[in-house]
Amino acid sequence: MPVHDWSRVDAGIFHDFHGEFVRATKWALNHGLLPGEYYAMMEQRAAGLVADVLALQRTPTDDIGAVNGPTSGGQTGLLLEPPVVEMTYEADEDYYRRKRNTVVVRHVSDDRVVAMIEVVSPGNKSSQNGLKAFVEKAADLLEKRIHLLVFDLHAPSARDPHGIHAAIWEQYTGKELPAPNKPFVFASYDADFVARAFVKTVTLDEELPTMPLFLIPRGHIVVPLEAIYKVAYAEVPRGQQRLLEAK
Repeated sequence: MPVHDWSRVDAGIFHDFHGEFVRATKWALNHGLLPGEYYAMMEQRAAGLVADVLALQRTPTDDIGAVNGPTSGGQTGLLLEPPVVEMTYEADEDYYRRKRNTVVVRHVSDDRVVAMIEVVSPGNKSSQNGLKAFVEKAADLLEKRIHLLVFDLHAPSARDPHGIHAAIWEQYTGKELPAPNKPFVFASYDADFVARAFVKTVTLDEELPTMPLFLIPRGHIVVPLEAIYKVAYAEVPRGQQRLLEAK
């Protein structure tokens, strides 16, 4: 199923689809994608940002019990090989060292926030202030060493002409990036001491890519966004689907 042109329908339709996508993502993470010592929650607040999906790691005081190491006790382990993507970016080490000290961020449950997933909504790009708030919070998460997966199903606008990743990367590193080859941008951030970004782009004729979600520095799981997209899209009303699928 190729990516749809969501500008064809009212923003409320995408908002409803967005909610279904978040729920499907949380379900997929908690039913086989995440190792056993991790779990996902939707629409939770951490580091000043209400995340679509949070990935948390249980503390040793969790009633399930402590675990040893990032791959123990889970249905699946973490991949340590670099993901295969179109573009990879690495922050300048000297620049990163000038950043303020890492702040430990915890969820209200006292379990540790390790990663966030954000699906860009029209509201995030509807005004300059909205976009500024989004990219500032994303950069702040990377400074706090919280891994991040962001993707944008809306074409670049006048406010983000080079795409959402370029806007985040410029906020975080101060470096400008060229416009992407294709309009829809998917970016996964490994928030290590020196942050790395792994980026894929697609167009309307292509399916959503499989993307990494980092849980530890250089250690990630694979998130099948296309399969999740199909589950969420099935809940879109048929009349709206016909608008989205019209040639």
